Amino acid sequence: MKIRGDQLSSTLAKQSAPLYWLAGDEILLLREAADEVRRYWREAGFTEREVFHVEQGFDWSDFLYQLDAMSLFAERKLLELRLYTAKLDAKGREAITTWLDKAPDDYRVLITGPRIDSSVLSAKWFKNLDDKLVMVQIWPIDRARLPAWLRQRLAAAGIQPDDDALQILTDRVEGNLLAAEQEIEKLALLGSVKLGAEPGANKRMTGNDVLRLVSDSSRYDLGKLADAALRGDAERAQRVLGGLRAEGAFPLLILAVLARELRQLLTILDQIDQGHEIGQAMSAARIWQSRKPIVSQALKRLTADKAQQMLEHCKLIDHSVKGLHRANPWDELSLLVLRLTQR
Repeated sequence: MKIRGDQLSSTLAKQSAPLYWLAGDEILLLREAADEVRRYWREAGFTEREVFHVEQGFDWSDFLYQLDAMSLFAERKLLELRLYTAKLDAKGREAITTWLDKAPDDYRVLITGPRIDSSVLSAKWFKNLDDKLVMVQIWPIDRARLPAWLRQRLAAAGIQPDDDALQILTDRVEGNLLAAEQEIEKLALLGSVKLGAEPGANKRMTGNDVLRLVSDSSRYDLGKLADAALRGDAERAQRVLGGLRAEGAFPLLILAVLARELRQLLTILDQIDQGHEIGQAMSAARIWQSRKPIVSQALKRLTADKAQQMLEHCKLIDHSVKGLHRANPWDELSLLVLRLTQR
């Protein structure tokens, strides 16, 4: 059974297929679809999860072993296969076919990977599995649909854009939904800080508002802080952070920029862990050519685990700014910047 990404929620509610296969090249949409599937099955009782990174030379017997193994910690288990290529080798095709032939009730499988071309979809082995799996094809958001997609995202963030604001955002983020997500997060944050909107309250936003708020963020040299941290230049990064504090920059603005960089690094590191080359992973993440040398330096120092730990640190800083934690947000920002510059 093949469906579109926008049919996923309704299909999950009525189709308890043992395997969902998510295929697409738009990282943000693929990630969100995978999160939805995981959440659905977790709520259905599949609380244990095991992830397999299917790279060149992957031993499929490790996956098939689960057919005969009993879960030690939970009655139901989710097995996740992360593919680095859309074309499976003979062993991979055989393993998935074998698993679906048995498909134990206490297991579910989630496959995520690149977009699948028509040659795979029309292959005999794949057609034979059509009634046993749900294939979710994740298509990019084209220019014509992008304004509606942005309006929906902005509304979820409590922002009601006028036509000018929507046009500016569309022009800036076309072809890069990860950038769109980051811009919306920034506008939601800046809207509550600079325009006086209470968190969670809807805020009208004009094109001039967007331009002014983006201008505000650049005035504080937030980009210089991020670049220095990614380069591993601890002294300069701390000096820029001190300058931002002296200028009266709001800590959450700084945190938003650093968290954005960390999320992007984590996305790239996950791609590298799946077998992609660094250059390929950066291109998939829409890293500008001029920034690739800087990002490369950070990737050489960091691991996915370290990036995830620093994102957890970001949550602590967020709570400290909001008075939910006793830590000093400026001290914690300084520590976060230092961690980002170190091996």
